[in-house]
Amino acid sequence: MNATNSSNIFHWDMYTLSNSIRGKHISPVEVTRQLLERINSINPQLNAFISILQEEALKSAIQAEAEIISGNWRGPLHGIPIGIKDMIYTKNIKTTKGSKIFQEYVPDHDATVVEKLKQAGAIIVGKLNTHQFAYGPTGDRSFFGPVKNPYHLSKISGGSSSGSGAAVASSLCYAALGTDTGGSIRIPSACCGIVGMKPTFGRVSKYGVYPLGFTLDHVGPMTRTVRDNAILLNVLSGYDKRDPYSVKADTEDFTRYLSQGIKGSVIGLPTSYYFDQVDEEVHIKIREAINVFQNLGAEIRLIDLPAMKQTLLAQQITAKSEAYAIHEETLRNHPEKYEAEVRERLLTGPETMAYEYVQAQQFKHTAIQHFDQALKDVEVILTPTIPILPPDIDQREVYVGTSQEQVRSTLLRLTSPTNFNGFPSISIPCGFSRSGLPIGLQLIGKRFDESNLYRFAYAFEQECSIPTVKMDMGSDNKVV
Repeated sequence: MNATNSSNIFHWDMYTLSNSIRGKHISPVEVTRQLLERINSINPQLNAFISILQEEALKSAIQAEAEIISGNWRGPLHGIPIGIKDMIYTKNIKTTKGSKIFQEYVPDHDATVVEKLKQAGAIIVGKLNTHQFAYGPTGDRSFFGPVKNPYHLSKISGGSSSGSGAAVASSLCYAALGTDTGGSIRIPSACCGIVGMKPTFGRVSKYGVYPLGFTLDHVGPMTRTVRDNAILLNVLSGYDKRDPYSVKADTEDFTRYLSQGIKGSVIGLPTSYYFDQVDEEVHIKIREAINVFQNLGAEIRLIDLPAMKQTLLAQQITAKSEAYAIHEETLRNHPEKYEAEVRERLLTGPETMAYEYVQAQQFKHTAIQHFDQALKDVEVILTPTIPILPPDIDQREVYVGTSQEQVRSTLLRLTSPTNFNGFPSISIPCGFSRSGLPIGLQLIGKRFDESNLYRFAYAFEQECSIPTVKMDMGSDNKVV
């Protein structure tokens, strides 16, 4: 297979690279070798990777190349370098959860999603940094230090899948896996200008993923393009009896609607909550995106989503109760080993009464009904992903208009409702602020209707062609 010395391969999306590898025009060994060189060069500034798998990745690439040359092509992930969030177990490879407690922990098994990637022939290039125990939307509270935003190194990359967002955006891997309990795939995707899908709850197995919230956790793909995202979800999805929350659903090709367009479709725009207290620059880009969808032939219809504040509160009660249940013993035995902010947040768990948790779970049925009802009249719901621009690392308060808010709650406000009710949600880039920071829009769809979400996202992406790759470390505090 052909070697390459062109840095252009780092611009490529996963689909383009896969076609070149399959056609034997380019060597997965050379791609992996050059990518590892790039990681070693740029990661010290970004801090996206906790572990870089030099030997393991090259060994996998050699095997992939030999298989493809012999005619044994496994599919579109064969020979593709991918990163894994360090909450996801990898056999014989450290899985730290971004924590001091597990800094040397080596699992004896792979998570189901990692098994699926290996079966598909993907090359795992490393384990990606995460907000400690995935309990935070900022990505700047890891034992291994904060992840920096490729568009401006003083800004957060978003959390908790902070390393995944930064690595994909800065061309350190062609795709990554993230986890999402309150927005932890979509928030870093918005902050870093990439595509992130939180699938329907139960669509992707959580077996072998260290939990944060039993009834809220999701695993999903983070990529540069919508097509890449759908391709990766094809591999990740499927029933797994080892995950008690896994749901049996028909096998499908999530790329099947991509080229159908959206003319004659209906997009729902919430009349309240999702557009309350939104930064003006974010609001401008969302309005521009709405115009794009209208120009593509979609009808915009105003919809009512009742009791959203109650839904948000129920998600918060669920999150802190389940997180404390998971960490109670370790907190009791090793409180000093937790990062202070994460420990403080976990210790709010016992403040919730049992009846409040039960009430929250009962309200989930109502929250699901509200979204089901809204989605009878529209095909998708459009909102901002996050209501602000990426704040500074360690910043904990932000002004939205004239109101001062906590950064953490503001980042989570528009994403966490669909963790609670389990509806699929995707964040896609919709432009940049005047200072060059990415802005994302969120599309919410019917349960198990990810293919339709991808249709809308793809139509917008093809119309706008917003860059999702940052190439080289510049001298002006950003990757350019």
